[in-house]
Amino acid sequence: MLTKRLIACFDIINGMVTKAVRFQDNINVAPAEELAGTMYDAQIDELIFYDITASAEKRGIDIETVKKVAQRVFIPFTVGGGIKDLKDMYETLKAGAEKISVDSMAVRNPKIISEGAKAFGSQCIVLSTQVKKSERMPSGYEVYIDGARLATGMDAVEWIKRGQDLGAGEICLNSIDKDGTLSGYDIELMKLAETAVSVPLIASGGAGIPEHLKTLFTDTDVHAAIISSMLYSPRMKKNYTVGELKEYLIQNNINVRWGTAGNR
Repeated sequence: MLTKRLIACFDIINGMVTKAVRFQDNINVAPAEELAGTMYDAQIDELIFYDITASAEKRGIDIETVKKVAQRVFIPFTVGGGIKDLKDMYETLKAGAEKISVDSMAVRNPKIISEGAKAFGSQCIVLSTQVKKSERMPSGYEVYIDGARLATGMDAVEWIKRGQDLGAGEICLNSIDKDGTLSGYDIELMKLAETAVSVPLIASGGAGIPEHLKTLFTDTDVHAAIISSMLYSPRMKKNYTVGELKEYLIQNNINVRWGTAGNR
């Protein structure tokens, strides 16, 4: 049985991890490298790092912060935001990332997915997609870009299918409606996605209590869950440790990696 993965997602602005609700009202949490070290020591399975203003500001990714984080963690580390071409991908991987996440730029230039997969392997390319409920879309969900600021008119399910066909080895699907709300994942969205693609699927947006993870992994076949707010959001009444979450999942017969640091 494949183990389910728990992923901490860092939204980065000027080297700081921030937390928001539906991509608004960001609150600074901690320097990225410090929180990365804490999460690694706590046995988080993976880390995703998004430079969330890079695309909207039309600049490159914060490569120095990537390097600082990479020096603190020895687990799969995905980086996205402001990556425009193969050169940016190469520089980001050289700085210590293991995977590259493409989002807004992939919508504007879908060839970046196939070019990245050809150059570095599909396992290295993650298609990250921000989606919002929309009655005008066949699936009921529309793709947004530029930090969820701009509607694209693209159907979310059709887009992730195309991304897989272009060579993305993993899909990270974030519900804008659920983002930061602590009300649980959009299970309907994840069920639609898992029937559309065969590559590993990461669910994002809405986790607030351990039961939300149980529901996600019981009711869908997604491979991984982003749990950022549960771990460190200042808006939470209670923050959970990675250990508490993994013990809860194990008690509910959900297979996760857990043990000593050497058994990650």
